Amino acid sequence: MKNLVSVIMPTYNSEKFIAESIDSIINQSYSNFELLITDDNSNDKTVEIIKKFQEADSRIKLFILNKNSGAGVARNNSIKFSKGKYIAFCDSDDLWKEKKIEKQIDFMISNDLYFTYSSYEVIDEKNSKLKTIYVTEKLNHKQMLCNNYVGCLTAIYDQEKLGKIYMSKIRKRQDWTLWLKIFKIINQTSGIVEPLAVYRDRSDSISNNKFDLLKYNWIVYNKELGYNKVKSVLLLINFLHYYAKKKIFK
Repeated sequence: MKNLVSVIMPTYNSEKFIAESIDSIINQSYSNFELLITDDNSNDKTVEIIKKFQEADSRIKLFILNKNSGAGVARNNSIKFSKGKYIAFCDSDDLWKEKKIEKQIDFMISNDLYFTYSSYEVIDEKNSKLKTIYVTEKLNHKQMLCNNYVGCLTAIYDQEKLGKIYMSKIRKRQDWTLWLKIFKIINQTSGIVEPLAVYRDRSDSISNNKFDLLKYNWIVYNKELGYNKVKSVLLLINFLHYYAKKKIFK
């Protein structure tokens, strides 16, 4: 019997894309999963759409928050109720390729890894491909401190080996805080260079304001990780150096 995979999906006013995202999960070649969706108090037809899928597929579980609290809180709620050996993440506007779970779980088992990630494609709101984000095959804790190299929609961790690890409640960069907690335990891991998922770049995304991300980087370093101001400044400079190089190269 294949190990159960718990897929964590937060939703908020996702009526435009949620059906396509759910379809990409329920059509996976790896069928032993549960899809735990926590809705962050949507006021559109998101919940109505999810309930229709839920009626047809018992693997889908829906939770509804009574107030809007952010993606980190929504994901944590789903993690709390998850029962799988593996915890995977997919947002309500992103997509998975058909063999995403199968390939990644096989990769984790064959290489004895507790956390993995992959490359991913980027599309716009009309499903036109924009680019592909290729990951490095190896990542360690020091690299991850400089920048978040792991796309949330590609990450899977082994909760039997690591325990249930939760995200920060901050509005941005909460996934990065989770990866950093994991890397503090494992120090290094490997990823899959083949793109296994598709990220949707939306103009109204909360992560689209890059200057605002600098503020949240500081919060991660100084508040979430507890580094003093000097180390936090040095880490922020390292991030800016990385970001500047990426822009110049682009």
